[in-house]
Amino acid sequence: MCVYLASSNAIDPRYFELATEMGQGIAKRDWSLVTGGGSVGMMGAVGRACRAAGGRTLGVIPQALVDMEVADHDSDELVVVDTMRQRKAIMDDRADAFVALPGGLGTLEELMEVWTARTLGMHSKPIVVCDPWGDYDQLRAQVQMWATQGFVRQAALEALTWATSVPEALDAVAQQTAVLGDKHDAIRP
Repeated sequence: MCVYLASSNAIDPRYFELATEMGQGIAKRDWSLVTGGGSVGMMGAVGRACRAAGGRTLGVIPQALVDMEVADHDSDELVVVDTMRQRKAIMDDRADAFVALPGGLGTLEELMEVWTARTLGMHSKPIVVCDPWGDYDQLRAQVQMWATQGFVRQAALEALTWATSVPEALDAVAQQTAVLGDKHDAIRP
């Protein structure tokens, strides 16, 4: 499962706790974690928590970020690429589901890309936003406004699931993966 989330360390500690809970939850379900390969912020926290709970992690990171010394070298597998586009392509390919936690521009961009690809029929993988504190409320309202104005189809709204807790998010992924069948078994190690 690919998790999109913040790489900043300058955030409220509750976000690190959320990332830790997500990493532990992924490991407890015997799923593998795919991240952007960073060792900092929530990204580092989710990877460390997943491994500490016995889970397997894959990080995909551009060389420029490795050079900045922010790579998660403890990942079970660390793939170093040249560009952000290559990074996202590998993350998308290696994941069978996507969960977005609160984050910044990068998190938003990754979420929007996989959401758009799903609405265009380019994949059928589950996409869940785990938003316990309403960080995505304005985005949700904006997309709903676009739907009201005819810019976004109802099917696009239904392609994304909103959750307010880690258990709810993981349950949504599990339920949707079960519906999609065996082609998404790679979520397991």
